[in-house]
Amino acid sequence: MELDLLWWLLAAALVIGGLVGTILPAMPGVPMVFAGLLLAAWITDFEPVGTGTIAVLGMLTALAWLLDFLAAALGAKQLGASPRAFWGAMIGAVFGLFFGLPGIILGPFIGAVSAELSGGRGLTDAGRAGLGAWIGTALGAAAKLAIAFIMVGLFVIRQFLGVAA
Repeated sequence: MELDLLWWLLAAALVIGGLVGTILPAMPGVPMVFAGLLLAAWITDFEPVGTGTIAVLGMLTALAWLLDFLAAALGAKQLGASPRAFWGAMIGAVFGLFFGLPGIILGPFIGAVSAELSGGRGLTDAGRAGLGAWIGTALGAAAKLAIAFIMVGLFVIRQFLGVAA
Protein backbone atom coordinates (compact mmCIF):
# COMPACT_ATOMS: atom_id res chain seq x y z
CA MET A 1 0.00 0.00 0.00
CA GLU A 2 1.34 3.40 -0.91
CA LEU A 3 2.33 5.68 1.97
CA ASP A 4 0.21 8.58 0.67
CA LEU A 5 -2.85 6.35 0.77
CA LEU A 6 -2.19 5.56 4.44
CA TRP A 7 -1.90 9.28 5.21
CA TRP A 8 -5.18 9.96 3.36
CA LEU A 9 -6.88 7.16 5.31
CA LEU A 10 -5.62 8.61 8.59
CA ALA A 11 -6.81 12.09 7.56
CA ALA A 12 -10.24 10.71 6.64
CA ALA A 13 -10.44 8.79 9.93
CA LEU A 14 -9.64 11.96 11.87
CA VAL A 15 -12.28 13.96 10.00
CA ILE A 16 -14.97 11.28 10.36
CA GLY A 17 -14.07 10.70 14.01
CA GLY A 18 -14.15 14.44 14.59
CA LEU A 19 -17.60 14.79 13.03
CA VAL A 20 -18.84 12.03 15.32
CA GLY A 21 -17.00 13.67 18.21
CA THR A 22 -18.93 16.91 17.84
CA ILE A 23 -21.95 14.99 19.12
CA LEU A 24 -20.38 12.37 21.41
CA PRO A 25 -18.78 13.38 24.69
CA ALA A 26 -15.11 13.04 25.59
CA MET A 27 -13.96 13.50 22.00
CA PRO A 28 -12.45 16.76 20.78
CA GLY A 29 -14.64 16.79 17.66
CA VAL A 30 -13.81 20.00 15.82
CA PRO A 31 -10.08 19.90 16.70
CA MET A 32 -9.99 16.34 15.28
CA VAL A 33 -11.63 17.59 12.07
CA PHE A 34 -9.01 20.35 11.89
CA ALA A 35 -6.18 17.86 12.47
CA GLY A 36 -7.49 15.63 9.68
CA LEU A 37 -7.82 18.55 7.26
CA LEU A 38 -4.37 19.85 8.20
CA LEU A 39 -2.91 16.39 7.55
CA ALA A 40 -4.69 16.22 4.19
CA ALA A 41 -3.28 19.62 3.23
CA TRP A 42 0.19 18.52 4.32
CA ILE A 43 -0.02 15.40 2.13
CA THR A 44 -0.29 17.63 -0.94
CA ASP A 45 2.36 20.09 0.32
CA PHE A 46 -0.36 22.70 0.94
CA GLU A 47 -0.66 23.07 -2.82
CA PRO A 48 -4.39 23.56 -3.48
CA VAL A 49 -5.12 24.36 0.16
CA GLY A 50 -2.82 27.15 1.21
CA THR A 51 -1.97 28.62 4.56
CA GLY A 52 -4.80 31.14 4.25
CA THR A 53 -7.39 28.37 4.11
CA ILE A 54 -5.67 26.57 6.99
CA ALA A 55 -5.76 29.82 9.01
CA VAL A 56 -9.51 30.16 8.38
CA LEU A 57 -10.03 26.53 9.43
CA GLY A 58 -7.98 27.20 12.57
CA MET A 59 -10.12 30.24 13.42
CA LEU A 60 -13.28 28.20 12.94
CA THR A 61 -11.83 25.55 15.26
CA ALA A 62 -11.14 28.19 17.91
CA LEU A 63 -14.67 29.56 17.50
CA ALA A 64 -16.15 26.08 17.98
CA TRP A 65 -14.02 25.52 21.07
CA LEU A 66 -15.16 28.84 22.52
CA LEU A 67 -18.78 28.03 21.74
CA ASP A 68 -18.40 24.77 23.62
CA PHE A 69 -17.82 26.65 26.86
CA LEU A 70 -19.94 29.76 26.31
CA ALA A 71 -23.13 28.27 24.85
CA ALA A 72 -24.58 27.02 28.13
CA ALA A 73 -23.77 30.23 29.95
CA LEU A 74 -25.23 32.40 27.19
CA GLY A 75 -28.36 30.25 27.10
CA ALA A 76 -28.84 30.73 30.83
CA LYS A 77 -28.33 34.47 30.47
CA GLN A 78 -30.97 34.66 27.71
CA LEU A 79 -33.57 33.29 30.12
CA GLY A 80 -32.80 35.90 32.75
CA ALA A 81 -30.11 34.22 34.78
CA SER A 82 -27.86 36.31 36.98
CA PRO A 83 -24.15 36.73 36.25
CA ARG A 84 -23.61 34.23 39.04
CA ALA A 85 -25.59 31.59 37.09
CA PHE A 86 -23.66 32.50 33.93
CA TRP A 87 -20.43 31.54 35.69
CA GLY A 88 -22.09 28.57 37.38
CA ALA A 89 -23.11 27.19 33.99
CA MET A 90 -19.55 27.64 32.67
CA ILE A 91 -18.05 25.90 35.70
CA GLY A 92 -20.67 23.15 35.44
CA ALA A 93 -19.80 22.66 31.77
CA VAL A 94 -16.11 22.21 32.61
CA PHE A 95 -16.78 19.82 35.51
CA GLY A 96 -19.35 17.96 33.42
CA LEU A 97 -16.61 16.94 30.99
CA PHE A 98 -15.27 14.55 33.63
CA PHE A 99 -18.55 12.65 33.95
CA GLY A 100 -19.22 11.53 30.38
CA LEU A 101 -22.51 12.11 28.61
CA PRO A 102 -24.60 12.69 31.77
CA GLY A 103 -22.08 15.27 32.97
CA ILE A 104 -22.00 17.05 29.64
CA ILE A 105 -25.79 17.22 29.53
CA LEU A 106 -26.41 17.98 33.21
CA GLY A 107 -23.25 19.87 34.21
CA PRO A 108 -24.26 23.30 32.89
CA PHE A 109 -27.81 22.84 34.20
CA ILE A 110 -26.62 21.86 37.68
CA GLY A 111 -24.03 24.65 37.70
CA ALA A 112 -26.56 27.34 36.77
CA VAL A 113 -29.23 26.08 39.18
CA SER A 114 -26.73 25.72 42.05
CA ALA A 115 -25.35 29.20 41.47
CA GLU A 116 -28.82 30.76 41.44
CA LEU A 117 -29.92 28.90 44.56
CA SER A 118 -26.72 29.79 46.42
CA GLY A 119 -27.28 33.42 45.44
CA GLY A 120 -30.66 33.44 47.16
CA ARG A 121 -32.89 33.24 44.10
CA GLY A 122 -35.99 31.09 44.11
CA LEU A 123 -36.43 27.64 42.65
CA THR A 124 -38.40 28.98 39.66
CA ASP A 125 -35.65 31.43 38.70
CA ALA A 126 -32.99 28.79 39.27
CA GLY A 127 -34.91 26.29 37.13
CA ARG A 128 -35.27 28.86 34.36
CA ALA A 129 -31.51 29.50 34.45
CA GLY A 130 -30.87 25.75 34.31
CA LEU A 131 -33.23 25.34 31.36
CA GLY A 132 -31.46 28.15 29.54
CA ALA A 133 -28.12 26.48 30.20
CA TRP A 134 -29.41 23.18 28.83
CA ILE A 135 -30.89 24.82 25.71
CA GLY A 136 -27.61 26.69 25.21
CA THR A 137 -25.69 23.42 25.45
CA ALA A 138 -27.90 21.80 22.80
CA LEU A 139 -27.64 24.80 20.48
CA GLY A 140 -23.88 24.92 21.04
CA ALA A 141 -23.56 21.27 19.99
CA ALA A 142 -25.59 21.98 16.85
CA ALA A 143 -23.41 25.01 16.10
CA LYS A 144 -20.22 22.94 16.54
CA LEU A 145 -21.55 20.32 14.13
CA ALA A 146 -22.42 23.04 11.61
CA ILE A 147 -18.95 24.58 11.95
CA ALA A 148 -17.33 21.18 11.42
CA PHE A 149 -19.32 20.63 8.21
CA ILE A 150 -18.48 24.16 7.02
CA MET A 151 -14.80 23.39 7.60
CA VAL A 152 -15.01 20.17 5.59
CA GLY A 153 -16.94 21.97 2.86
CA LEU A 154 -14.35 24.76 2.59
CA PHE A 155 -11.56 22.22 2.42
CA VAL A 156 -13.27 20.08 -0.24
CA ILE A 157 -14.06 23.12 -2.37
CA ARG A 158 -10.46 24.28 -2.25
CA GLN A 159 -8.72 20.89 -2.40
CA PHE A 160 -10.76 18.98 -4.93
CA LEU A 161 -12.65 21.59 -6.94
CA GLY A 162 -9.86 24.14 -7.08
CA VAL A 163 -12.23 26.98 -6.23
CA ALA A 164 -10.93 29.73 -3.96
CA ALA A 165 -12.66 29.35 -0.63
